[in-house]
Amino acid sequence: MKASSFIKLALVAVPFLFGGCKSKQAVVDPAKPVTQETIQSQSFLQKVNDNSLYTKFITSKVKFSIEVGVQKLTLTGNLKMKRDECIRLQLMAFGFVEAGRIELTPEYVLIMDRINKQYMKATYSSVDFLRNSGLNFYTMQALFWNELFVPGQTKVTDELLKDMQTDLSGDNAIISLESGKMQYRWLATKDKACIRMANIIYSDQFKGTTQLNWDYEDFKTVNRKQYPCEHVITFNTPDKEVKLDMMLNYIKHEDGWETRTDVSSNYREVSVDEILRRFMAL
Repeated sequence: MKASSFIKLALVAVPFLFGGCKSKQAVVDPAKPVTQETIQSQSFLQKVNDNSLYTKFITSKVKFSIEVGVQKLTLTGNLKMKRDECIRLQLMAFGFVEAGRIELTPEYVLIMDRINKQYMKATYSSVDFLRNSGLNFYTMQALFWNELFVPGQTKVTDELLKDMQTDLSGDNAIISLESGKMQYRWLATKDKACIRMANIIYSDQFKGTTQLNWDYEDFKTVNRKQYPCEHVITFNTPDKEVKLDMMLNYIKHEDGWETRTDVSSNYREVSVDEILRRFMAL
């Protein structure tokens, strides 16, 4: 597996919850004909967007399994998130030893192998798929927090909602956004405006199609909001499939933890391939 491929995998490994809600009037683009269908679509989009979880900190116990080709790894861990600053997953071996750490910040992606004292650190712009598609920390945060996103933006404003299309004709609503070679789709329930699935497709006539599918299951009430406690993620490239199933338990709101990990000089910088081989051998 190439280093860039596993960085994508690492970025596809984490989730979380909470809430607050405020009412707004529907946003309508004055350049488009104002129809009843347009008003209903924009109103629904704002309900989905207003389902964002506003709690600053989210911490949780995590159990997840990951499959890369024929290899499968099952681990437990801890999740720590601070909105707009950090997403951290601590991977535990034997239930009590921190074997590795995945840390996402607005500036970088960090993957650490604690047992063998190795690490990999990269910027989002150094990963082809992320750079070309406009995906950044805030996009990944939206996926983890079960929210809408617009690639390259830090948050979804009323103005940006106008660029999204909504189909309310089926049993569930389909929200879509297209940009160049990228297609973004969300499936949301009509009754509660909860996102049940996010799909990202990158199509290139020479490099083929890369697809990320993120399903949300096991919704529970957290701070008066419905939030998914199970995230089922599938990442496909023309020659590889990665599956990740992540379950959250004992959700809390712990604060006071450092949002940046200092890498000791005793650690050796290596490729992601080498870190992956170590984890799979646990």
